[in-house]
Amino acid sequence: MDTPPPPRSQSNSGNIPRNIYAFGLTSFLNDTASEMAYWVLPAFLASLGAGPAQLGIIEGIAESVASFAKLFSGYLADKVSQRKPIVVGGYVVANAVKPLLSLVSSWWQILGIRFFDRFAKGVRGTARDVMVAESVGKSTLGSAYGLIQAMDSAGAIAGPLLALAVIGRFGMRGVFASAAIPGALCVIVVWLGIREVPRGGNPLTDAGANPDLLRAQAAAELDSAWTLRLRSGQDREGARPHTNKSGWLPRLPGGFYYVLAVVTLFSLGNSSDMFLVLRAGNIGIPASHAPLLGLVFNIMFTLLSWPAGKFSDRFSRSAIAAAGYFVFAIVYFVFALAPSQLAIWLTMAFYGLFYALTNPVLKALVVETVPAEARGRALGIYFFLTSLTTLLASVITGALWKAYGAPVPFYLSAGIAAFSAFALLAHRSHMRPVKA
Repeated sequence: MDTPPPPRSQSNSGNIPRNIYAFGLTSFLNDTASEMAYWVLPAFLASLGAGPAQLGIIEGIAESVASFAKLFSGYLADKVSQRKPIVVGGYVVANAVKPLLSLVSSWWQILGIRFFDRFAKGVRGTARDVMVAESVGKSTLGSAYGLIQAMDSAGAIAGPLLALAVIGRFGMRGVFASAAIPGALCVIVVWLGIREVPRGGNPLTDAGANPDLLRAQAAAELDSAWTLRLRSGQDREGARPHTNKSGWLPRLPGGFYYVLAVVTLFSLGNSSDMFLVLRAGNIGIPASHAPLLGLVFNIMFTLLSWPAGKFSDRFSRSAIAAAGYFVFAIVYFVFALAPSQLAIWLTMAFYGLFYALTNPVLKALVVETVPAEARGRALGIYFFLTSLTTLLASVITGALWKAYGAPVPFYLSAGIAAFSAFALLAHRSHMRPVKA
């Protein structure tokens, strides 16, 4: 008699689409609230007497706080049995502090608000990405991250549009206050819509899954476990592979550290996008049009994120991310030249392609190169180092701008990005078979 297949876990079969779509809707609402305020912030800082140097300090400190929070969140995500409270708490804090921008009277108060906002984002972000990875199989990991990223950037389209509708009648402070509405809806959705994923959950037994692909994935997992066992120096008589589960720093493959080094190098030239907005204003684009710059950028980002994630499930994720770095280099080179306002508008739209080719793809690349029990810490290390170097990039950009003028930091960023693209191409993650 044939042995019937084991029943699928209800949590896996029911939560996979629910969690991905719920995370997508949460990201949409949260980014709507964030982008309503984000693209108005440089002009608001200027109205308070602050400039590029203060912006660099604010964004740099905010990103450094987020980096430490992501590192700690990654450790927690690997240790705790319930990740949903971490994610929910992060969204609650972030959306509680954003409307307070409507009450500030100095730039250091903005710094405090950005501090708590980015801290909350760091705490929730790594735990969320681990939940996403455990809600889908590796063969659809890029697609899942791409869908969530597309919803996130769709919110970044809705945010500037709402800001434009509000700013003419209620001013910049009215925009900040209005951000409380999508922020409250975000908290409701994440509280009611997200379900906890069992530790190690990986829905490889979904109906309709390719049996050959499942067997190949299982074999790959066994091979990875045996390799880790040999590297750890354990005997070959059945001992479990050692992955340093109790420590802060897990033992991870060399490929992960190579990618980490390249991405960290790139991030040294990837300063806050607010410098792009300042550069646009520097050549005559009025501050009132800053939300429109965000709009054209995020339209491209939204349209291409999900296709880019799907594409990375079939081909080399490293090559796709490298293409994104080349796009970044072109964008920053054009901003350095600043030939015309039309060129800035077109280049800002092209900038969305960079984010689509890198944000979801690099997360999937990191997740697939490490053991399941170390995903949180691997993502935490990745986020930590990239955020920390973004801090340095923002401070360096602000200082170079002040000392040598706007073009110099943009040329420097373009050069770093081009070099990083070639370095990432040298890694070349494995090619995935194209499905018929």
